[in-house]
Amino acid sequence: RLRLFKYGVSCKTTICGRGFNKHIMIWVFSSFIVGIITLLLIQSKIYPYFWDDLIYYVKVLRVGRAMMARMNSGVVTYLQCFELQARNIPEKPFIVFEDCVFTYRYVEERSNRFTNVFKDHCGLKNGDIVALLMNNEPEFICVWFGLSKVGCEVAFLNFNIKPQSLLHCLNNCGAKTLVVGSDLVKSLDEVLPVLTGAGIDIWVASESSSNQNIRPLLDHLESASSEKPEVDAYQPNLTANFLFIFTSGTTGLPKAARVSHIKAVMCMAFLRLCGACARDKIYLTLPLYHMSASLLGIGGCIELGATCVLKRKFSASQFWADCLKYDITVFQYIGELCRYLVNQPKSAEEVAHKVRLAAGSGLRADVWKEFIRRFGKIQVREAYGLTEASIGFVNYTNEIGPIGRASYFNKLNLPFEFLKCDPRTFEPLRMDTGHCIKVSKGEAGLLVAPVTFTNPFLGYAGDKTMSEKKLLRDVFKTGD
Repeated sequence: RLRLFKYGVSCKTTICGRGFNKHIMIWVFSSFIVGIITLLLIQSKIYPYFWDDLIYYVKVLRVGRAMMARMNSGVVTYLQCFELQARNIPEKPFIVFEDCVFTYRYVEERSNRFTNVFKDHCGLKNGDIVALLMNNEPEFICVWFGLSKVGCEVAFLNFNIKPQSLLHCLNNCGAKTLVVGSDLVKSLDEVLPVLTGAGIDIWVASESSSNQNIRPLLDHLESASSEKPEVDAYQPNLTANFLFIFTSGTTGLPKAARVSHIKAVMCMAFLRLCGACARDKIYLTLPLYHMSASLLGIGGCIELGATCVLKRKFSASQFWADCLKYDITVFQYIGELCRYLVNQPKSAEEVAHKVRLAAGSGLRADVWKEFIRRFGKIQVREAYGLTEASIGFVNYTNEIGPIGRASYFNKLNLPFEFLKCDPRTFEPLRMDTGHCIKVSKGEAGLLVAPVTFTNPFLGYAGDKTMSEKKLLRDVFKTGD
């Protein structure tokens, strides 16, 4: 009896202990769930974009690691990134232009031919500055890459440029050679005597020329080797100048902004950060002489290994028909482009397309609302950036209106601040110590970022005064 009694008590105690533990576990689990829900509610009120910011930050980290791994393997520059893709995916379409398809291999070999012509027949060498005046066409890219393989610094000229502005641009960047598209030769008639008098060599991307002062390039091209020639040991410093891109000046004359190699490589990540991938067909109607098209657009396609459908000139009436014809899934915009599309009469093509993503800058809130209401489920990725520096923001939250997100995570990649400034002159206000004053949350201010290896500022060619105006010294501490 004693044994049975003890056994019975023992069994009863064990059963009660298990029941008690079960209730404790349920209480702990319920408390945990309630706590998580409470934290999420608090987070949604205080920091509503936390998860968007965190996901985007992780994406930036992955892109950065991939870029560093590529650099460690010897693929350092914009051009080397293209050469890598030409080896990895040679037969994939790189440029689709009108009814022609140009593979990565084709553009690589044709740019090599141009390199040999520039080196052997034009006498160009590493360090020379060459101006490029061409319309949107595949030859623009082949000539640009061919010049870059020689080691030349290329200055992109606006194909709508006026004669006096053309002279100013050439003098500003110091170009002694001009390469012009065959359809733009007539635009040089007015200034040709001045150009030849200044000793500027002019070459046209054509097989012949009716003017003895303008020499043809293509008559040598087919006989040139498609192999990349041996040039001077050319491994550029990443913070050195790669391109000249002209921005509008306050005097009405363009400013030649120097674009570094590191800036060009960082621009290549733009489309990936916006959500594009290698399977996409990217429609590019923006002019190639601008950074948005040449570095963000073409560079973005190269980084992804995607296909670029290049348009000679933007056409609002043909836009959606082109998107259907070429199976476009991504396009690049500026604000005015979207406004033109919204102002077009309605058509069947504007809702039958496969476009899922639009990336760009300058989109007004009212146009944005009408754009997504009318043209279907297209994600808009509005960005803000500078030609002269590497600071930039992307609006990845689908919130209509803002130019981007200045989150805590963004500051981990590139510290930036907003300074109090005079609303008339935009000069920063300073304390008695001479240092600048940060704005309070919600106040407008002057956006500044430190000059670093990943954010170099090379200034403007031929304009030291304007370059110095872009720099602030002794901002937060003496000597910075």
